[in-house]
Amino acid sequence: MLVKKFADAKPYDAHNHWGNLGLRLQGFEGAAGPQNQWVGLSHFLPGGGAGPDSTPFEKIYVVLEGEMTVIIDGQETVLKKLDSCTIAANEVRKIENRGNAVCTMIVVLPYPPGVKP
Repeated sequence: MLVKKFADAKPYDAHNHWGNLGLRLQGFEGAAGPQNQWVGLSHFLPGGGAGPDSTPFEKIYVVLEGEMTVIIDGQETVLKKLDSCTIAANEVRKIENRGNAVCTMIVVLPYPPGVKP
C-alpha cells in the first residue's frame, strides 16, 4: 500500500489550462505507486477552464465542489457536486467554470502512452 498525505501533494502544470491549480494525489512514484493511472485534484477559479483539446486516452472527472461546464461537439453539460463524466479517448472537450465559486475536481487518467510511472 502506498499512502500519500494531502500535505505532500505536489502541484503540476496542465497543458492548455487556465485559472487552475492541479495537485498530483497519486501517480508517478515509480514501482511503489499505481502502475496504470494517476489521480489529480484540480481547483478551477471562476472563469478558469481547459481546452479545447483531446488526449489519446480516456479521463474521468468527479466534481467535489462547485460546478463545471463540459462542452463536447457543441453540447454543454453542467456537472455539479458529486457528478462525474468520462471523456473518451480522442474526444475534443472544453471545460469552463462559469460560476462564482471555485470548482474542485478529481481527475483520473492513465499514464500517457510511452510514459512509465
